[in-house]
Amino acid sequence: MNTAVFPLVYPGSEAYLPQLLVGLLVTGVIIGWGLFVRAQRDLVRSLHERAGRLEAEQRLKVDQAREAERLRIAREMHDVLAHRVSLLSLHAGALEFRPDASPEEIAEAAGVIRATAHAALEDLRGVVGVLRDGADNGAPEPPQPTLEQIPGLVEESRAAGMRVRAQIEPPAEALPAAVGRTAYRVVQEGLTNARKHAPGAAVDVAVSARERDGLVVEVVSRRPVGVAVVAAGDRMPGAGTGLIGLAERVALAGGELRHGPDAAGDFVLRATIPWAA
Repeated sequence: MNTAVFPLVYPGSEAYLPQLLVGLLVTGVIIGWGLFVRAQRDLVRSLHERAGRLEAEQRLKVDQAREAERLRIAREMHDVLAHRVSLLSLHAGALEFRPDASPEEIAEAAGVIRATAHAALEDLRGVVGVLRDGADNGAPEPPQPTLEQIPGLVEESRAAGMRVRAQIEPPAEALPAAVGRTAYRVVQEGLTNARKHAPGAAVDVAVSARERDGLVVEVVSRRPVGVAVVAAGDRMPGAGTGLIGLAERVALAGGELRHGPDAAGDFVLRATIPWAA
């Protein structure tokens, strides 16, 4: 402004127009440089803010991944160990309440307990081998349970003294591995819960394939009739997380899990798992 007004108030020998152009040029350079510096500062600040947001998002993803891994490990440990440990408790309880058992019966029960404990250790090794950090990615995973192994699961429970009736109607075509594995875990959890919370009660296991609903797996623990009530201190402890983890497993397979007592007082565990696209 002074560059434009000063020559008019105090005219000199120099021409007015060159002075005006020089003044405008200098002013433009100064303003442009100031705008450039401001833009650079805004850019640096925005980059810092973006880097902070990306770092926070990355930390959140890592935390979510760790939480998901912890839940997966807990679910696998529960599925593998709860069934075996409940069988051990049932066999040990039989020895405790039969002090008059013959040496042959005691030896037979001890052999069953030893075999069950060995199977539990083998299952645990399999789970740890899969979940261990830094495991060889090329190593084959241990065989996963399938629908064909459910009868063996039922026989294990019968050998432990449970009254189990099973009706298994597999579909005509082969099931995806994930569906068979989920069905196995549903039956396993149902039998384990029956041993924990309704010892001595009859249990019905039904597996059937329906074209519309998919694979339907149902475990019904009948209301105990004529069975001695187990004292609260003698019941096997349970954290109540088994059904929660099972519901997550069934949901991941695209299915639905329902559980609870029916009108007759029986506890029903029912999973519907889609098996065809």
